[in-house]
Amino acid sequence: MVFGRKKSCHVHSASSDDETMFAKDHKPKKIYQLWPGNNKFYCGGRLVFGPDASSILLTVAMIGCPSLTFCIRMVFLIGKRFPLFHSLILMGALLLAILDFTFLFLTSARDPGIIPRNKETPESDGFDMITQSSEWVNNKLGNTKIPRTKDILVNGCTVKVKFCDTCLLYRPPRASHCSICNNCVQRFDHHCPWVGQCIALRNYPYFVCFISTSTLLCLYVFVFSWVSMLEVHGKMLLMVVRDDAIFIVLILYCFVVVWFVGGLTAFHLYLICTNQTTYENFRYRYDKKGNPYARGFFKNLYELFFAKIPPPMINFRDLAPEEPDVEVGSIASELDRAFGPRGEKYDMEMEIGGCKNSKAGLSLQTMEYNHNKIEETIKKKGLGERNAETNTAFYIPGIQEPENLTRNSSSVDVRSR
Repeated sequence: MVFGRKKSCHVHSASSDDETMFAKDHKPKKIYQLWPGNNKFYCGGRLVFGPDASSILLTVAMIGCPSLTFCIRMVFLIGKRFPLFHSLILMGALLLAILDFTFLFLTSARDPGIIPRNKETPESDGFDMITQSSEWVNNKLGNTKIPRTKDILVNGCTVKVKFCDTCLLYRPPRASHCSICNNCVQRFDHHCPWVGQCIALRNYPYFVCFISTSTLLCLYVFVFSWVSMLEVHGKMLLMVVRDDAIFIVLILYCFVVVWFVGGLTAFHLYLICTNQTTYENFRYRYDKKGNPYARGFFKNLYELFFAKIPPPMINFRDLAPEEPDVEVGSIASELDRAFGPRGEKYDMEMEIGGCKNSKAGLSLQTMEYNHNKIEETIKKKGLGERNAETNTAFYIPGIQEPENLTRNSSSVDVRSR
């Protein structure tokens, strides 16, 4: 067989051109770009928001619109009567509004205390062993999986911590996995849709300050709307309603909102005094046993408002560690998996329009060539076609299967015995 090397459809290995291209296109990525959670990152990973961060716009509108309306109304009253009095009211409203928006931003755009994930399940330490009791429970519950737990001593009390199958870690005490953000968070309190973020260890003080200033702002606008309205229009209620509807709308709005935000503030002040979280309180965690985290009224207040906020456990702006042989979806990786590593120096001839693949085609051609050489050797030794047929047939596995396996007449047939 004559071998001819075709020049068409000749494709070289990606060892030189592709590597240069990948080296130019490949840029090291940061952790926030590869983070598997549902968070939204802005300003190069400096700002960390929840997946429902767009709800902040509604919160800003609910705070900003009445505050701005009240301030504009105060500006018009400054030139009419008692300019100093209305100027002080205006400055107080602006200060509370600025503080409220500042605490809202610090609550929403801050890492609440996200715990880094593990890439692999930690080594078994005796908790995965199947006992008779666990086997009986599994049979009763069917396919329901019993969560892995550990017991930890906290201030002399035993606290049970669970294993997170998503983050592949045992959660620290008071931590929980937020299903909305898809993260395990330190001292998880709750996920607040109004701020679009988890409320946890690192932003809980700012959240308390946010709802407190919101309550004060509502009360401030409510009270001074009444005072300014009566001071300008007199004490006749019907005349006030007829002449100044803006103050009436502000009074009604603040009266409704203050019940919600004020009640929320009072509830969290109770949680602070007892050193509980919303998650623990809703699950009646300490109704039947003592709270190991309670330190007394003053120490609980000090822990929240004066203790130093711990640094984040993960810096999302750091470079992500590069995994070996990570070329997902690239042409080079597909070629490596199909034909071996690119370190081997070979040329590939793709079978396009009659061109043979060099790796598979060359193997077939080599086997055909060996078969022809064997036949020529047999003929040169003087073996005729008859002797070649009567001898045990020689075949190449996968290429030529034996058709008639006949034996020499001199050989002994086992079946004749």
